[in-house]
Amino acid sequence: MTLTISVITAVSNRVDTIGQTLASVQAQTWSHVEHIVIDGASTDGTLRVLEAQRNRLAVLVSEPDGGIYDALNKGFACASGDVVGVMHSDDFYAHERVLEKVASAFADSTVDAVYGDLDYVARADTDHVVRRWRSGYCSRARLRRGWMPPHPTLYLRRRVIEEWGLFDISFRIAADYDVILRYLWQGKIRAHYIPEVLVKMRVGGESNRSLAHIVRKSR
Repeated sequence: MTLTISVITAVSNRVDTIGQTLASVQAQTWSHVEHIVIDGASTDGTLRVLEAQRNRLAVLVSEPDGGIYDALNKGFACASGDVVGVMHSDDFYAHERVLEKVASAFADSTVDAVYGDLDYVARADTDHVVRRWRSGYCSRARLRRGWMPPHPTLYLRRRVIEEWGLFDISFRIAADYDVILRYLWQGKIRAHYIPEVLVKMRVGGESNRSLAHIVRKSR
């Protein structure tokens, strides 16, 4: 059976970047992709961009939400793919074969999660790499010391999310760390590392407001 990947994008007033995000997903060589976009009632023209692409989206919802993690939770609730991941509205894939490589890793039925590396890029010049986040291999010892994979590169079997829950929206910028600990530490799932850049993230997103925060997260 062909593996389907659900990609969740939460967006709010990102008319300048959402087009590249959509194009990045659509350019993937892996064709079995369900792209779900949750828009937080944008007022800057973002919704016009999304509406123009509606026929290429599996789900498009536009309504007020409680922030990025609330929006992502709505997206997860809509997902029907075998595997689920996130593509933020400021981000884009490093190349066209990212999801193909993710799907290949999940061909091993014992693998529950797949992740890779991430580059932070300048907002105005995405060819300029500000910082490189090289994940390395997951271990309980590293988790104990505060290690985490970059969540925009993390893909999970949907059943893992169903078993261990969604983002805790009471956290403002640490909900990704909380949920990843639940999956990797409490769930003791088997994670596969792809040692290459999968995603490029513009500096200045919801969870990366300063370089100092980036440094603390990626140590």
